[in-house]
Amino acid sequence: MAISPTSSTTSLCLILHVNTTASPRKFAFKKENYAPSQTVYVLVQCMPDLTTVMCSSCLKQTIKNLPRDKIGARLLSPSCILRYDIYPFYNETYQEVASNDMHGKEENSMQVIIIAIVVPLGVYVLLFIVISSFYVTTRLKNTYETATADDGGDDITTAGSFQFDFKAVEAATNNFSQRNKLGQGGFGEVYKGTFPNRLQVAVKRLSKTSVQGEKEFKNEVIVVAKLQHRNLVKLLGFCFEKEEKILIYEYVPNKSLDYFLFDSTMKRQLDWTRRHNIIRGIARGVLYLHQDSRLTIIHRDLKASNVLLDASLNPKIADFGMARIFGIDQTEASTRRVVGTYGYMSPEYAMYGQFSMKSDVYSFGILVLEIISGKKNSSLYKMDDHAGNLVTYTWRLWRNGSPLEVVDPSFQENCQENETRRCIHIALLCVQEEVEDRPTMSEIIQMLTTSSIALPVPQPPGFFLRMKHEEVREAGPTMDSSALCSVDDASITRLTPR
Repeated sequence: MAISPTSSTTSLCLILHVNTTASPRKFAFKKENYAPSQTVYVLVQCMPDLTTVMCSSCLKQTIKNLPRDKIGARLLSPSCILRYDIYPFYNETYQEVASNDMHGKEENSMQVIIIAIVVPLGVYVLLFIVISSFYVTTRLKNTYETATADDGGDDITTAGSFQFDFKAVEAATNNFSQRNKLGQGGFGEVYKGTFPNRLQVAVKRLSKTSVQGEKEFKNEVIVVAKLQHRNLVKLLGFCFEKEEKILIYEYVPNKSLDYFLFDSTMKRQLDWTRRHNIIRGIARGVLYLHQDSRLTIIHRDLKASNVLLDASLNPKIADFGMARIFGIDQTEASTRRVVGTYGYMSPEYAMYGQFSMKSDVYSFGILVLEIISGKKNSSLYKMDDHAGNLVTYTWRLWRNGSPLEVVDPSFQENCQENETRRCIHIALLCVQEEVEDRPTMSEIIQMLTTSSIALPVPQPPGFFLRMKHEEVREAGPTMDSSALCSVDDASITRLTPR
């Protein structure tokens, strides 16, 4: 994934191949700059007792087998070895010995011969030990230990995932420079990285003070490593060294959905066709998590900032640090530690810590309303001199027969009214208060793709903010008519029972 043997790397190997076969020591190494800020270090070696022809044949075959998807490489054969990497892995003081040998200083010839025989053999043995240790360590880290959720949840055993060397990640991000910084969240910073083979990645570096600890980090590696879907961000690997916890994702060039939705200029790029495509793409991604992957996964933090857009503005769901894996036939779970984002949480999860696939459905419904309106659910909306959140506002418009008033003005000109109205209807079905009333993601996909399917009448949503006169009418004369809910997206102070 980093040094893919480009023409310059292969050429350097071929030059050293010539030097090695011509040298009585059958040993050569060199470093060379192949990019403005990147150096490659190469070492080639044959067993000293080989003939020039045998050494040449062995090295040619080794060079031909150079891998094209690794950060550096170590290739061993019975008679010769080749190694290259982006950091110095050999003692450069040996270069003086090689230099003296090349200039033919005869007074040190015996010493050089001894060193030339002993050093390569020592390096060969050392490399064998290092490679064996590296292989065992990597297998252990890639297998990982079982990670158990802190609230007595499921045991999660990881599948293999590629482990990056911290120095390689550091070089790819230009030492985590501010120029390469893509953004910053509650768990740390995200940087753009470019490896020598021009592979671009997004590097999520968790801060040392982040509330996402070791368990959440491992959880994200474990969960995402098992997922392969075009509407999910692909995890390329991770780095877990000392205090560093780093996730390496595919680079998605257009940032997150909230960057477009809630910006007065950027939202103009999202016409209805693109917004409808984003809604369907997110639905397909969540359906994969719930039903089509090898595991049943509840995301628990589905929101606009966790949906990334690729070069064609196709959605990719990201950030699986809070995800939970369900066992076979498991339909719900509970936790004492509620995580996620208020405003997107379902009532049963925010209030009681109970979550299920229907919790993600509720979050999806909020997300659909935000995509259609271009507004955050946590914002205040006035209607008939009363204020409420986006769910409340949309519900009142729906009940009054004018749901299209919630549509973002930036795409009203090309708004497909029937599709838009249907998506609003589906969103209101998703945010219903009662869990059993909400559709499954498979049903939602059918609703979105087949217009002939009749939709049920939505019931009042969860966290619906009643007005004073509505509370008295619906709850009866004994209800305290002054009781109202908080509309802040970080806390809920009062919920009106129905």
